[in-house]
Amino acid sequence: MNIGKLLTKTARTYPERPAIVYGPKKLTYGEFNARVNRLSNALKHLGLRQGDTVALLQYNYPETLESLFACFKSGLGAVPINWRLHPNEFSFIIDHSEAKALILSPEFNEPVVKIRERIPNVRHLITLSGAEGELKHYEELIAKGSDRFSDATVDPDDLAWIFYTSGTTGQPKGAVLTHRNLLAMTMNFYADICPGFGPDDAILHAAPLSHGSGLYALPNVGKGAANIILASKSFDPDLIFQSIQNHRVTNMFAAPTMIKLMIESSAVDRYDHTSMKSLNYGGAPMLVEDLKAAMSKLGCCLVQLYGQAESPMTITYLPHADHVLDGPLEQMKRLASAGFARTDVEVRIFDSKDRELFPGEMGEIVTQSDLVMKGYWRNHEATKETLRNGWLHTGDMGFMDEKGYLFILDRSKDMIISGGENIYPREIEEALIQHPAVREVAVIGVPDPKWGEAVKAVVSLVKGETVTEGALIEFCRDHIASYKKPRSVDFVDDLPKNNYGKILKRELRSGYWAGRERKV
Repeated sequence: MNIGKLLTKTARTYPERPAIVYGPKKLTYGEFNARVNRLSNALKHLGLRQGDTVALLQYNYPETLESLFACFKSGLGAVPINWRLHPNEFSFIIDHSEAKALILSPEFNEPVVKIRERIPNVRHLITLSGAEGELKHYEELIAKGSDRFSDATVDPDDLAWIFYTSGTTGQPKGAVLTHRNLLAMTMNFYADICPGFGPDDAILHAAPLSHGSGLYALPNVGKGAANIILASKSFDPDLIFQSIQNHRVTNMFAAPTMIKLMIESSAVDRYDHTSMKSLNYGGAPMLVEDLKAAMSKLGCCLVQLYGQAESPMTITYLPHADHVLDGPLEQMKRLASAGFARTDVEVRIFDSKDRELFPGEMGEIVTQSDLVMKGYWRNHEATKETLRNGWLHTGDMGFMDEKGYLFILDRSKDMIISGGENIYPREIEEALIQHPAVREVAVIGVPDPKWGEAVKAVVSLVKGETVTEGALIEFCRDHIASYKKPRSVDFVDDLPKNNYGKILKRELRSGYWAGRERKV
């Protein structure tokens, strides 16, 4: 089925239900669908044909969802781009994706004009406002289109969305997500994350619609739920909690960094957030102490998701029932896990020769399901390496316990080898975060003449707190094996993060390994 039919069918059944709320602006599902149909007709009139790609470079606006669904309905490949990227980064994605059209919000009119020569495949530049020169006006195109449109007939394995990775280890790769992938993702949301989901629900889009939050829009649209788009270009916990209270929001997606900011804000105690059914978090590990703090503030709404651009929403999940502050020891240990495999997802642990390992044995996490991407756009070698023998090789290292709970320790590239011992930074980070003075921590390997690599902790402290390097190293002795404890600790005001809130360990490491032949 064309994933765009989620909107077509919902608009038929619930035409008067609220579909999109953005500040004072509101669209019903009937109005939302009509505008998407007009845009679909306009794109067809411009000469775009099924299978072409369209890049979307926009802040979170109602038009972002309109652009996405117009691409789906037309059989075009949507290429949403994170608005926080530098022009050098987004010009690469636009060019690499071979986009024939670019739909942008006015904040990017000038930057796009400046990099125009780098995106020669783009035939049409469409802006939400401020059209000058080559730029076409979005609303003028919509005004010319009919509100009747026949959704394109697609093959389940046709391109629907190219999801570009963050590119922290080189140029970003474009994961090709098909209509089959997105439908499987949507159905799994209903089965596992929000059973009983329906038109009385509402999602708050506080994260970029170009990535996780946009994916979550699909199951919400499919059931006629309202999409509340935060009318702010910055992450504002006060506005988030105010929106949850005013719109009775039931679900949202957030990165762990976002949740940390939410619970550290006084707004968490000033607004009613009891309507939340599922605060879905993922995109980076969440340390157990941070998770416990979130549970104590937000209640029983938390659901952890582990997935990748290559297998969106998701591979495993830790449901509401496993988020407990006081339970049996076995259950408490699972707070450090990423949960268990989704309903129709296979997850295994392989060794370096792609042999399956037993419970408790450390190896690479691999997965198999209808969620797994078709491959990387224009990157045959990376596709061949990542999708070996029918399994998506995630590059993440971990183990599974006897009951199938997955424990992720680190990306394979983050593992530290010191004196022949494999050391996983997350174990040390979980220990250090328990110290009351530690706000954030990242553990990396740095050069050592004797051991090859030595363990270093880079720490930011809670405001007003102090602690010494020696005290933190000594603190680790009570929580982890002696050989794993940091040999040194550096203190920083803030840890470097990418556009998705992930700590940039590569950036942290680079200063210590500069000028050396061997680098990690």
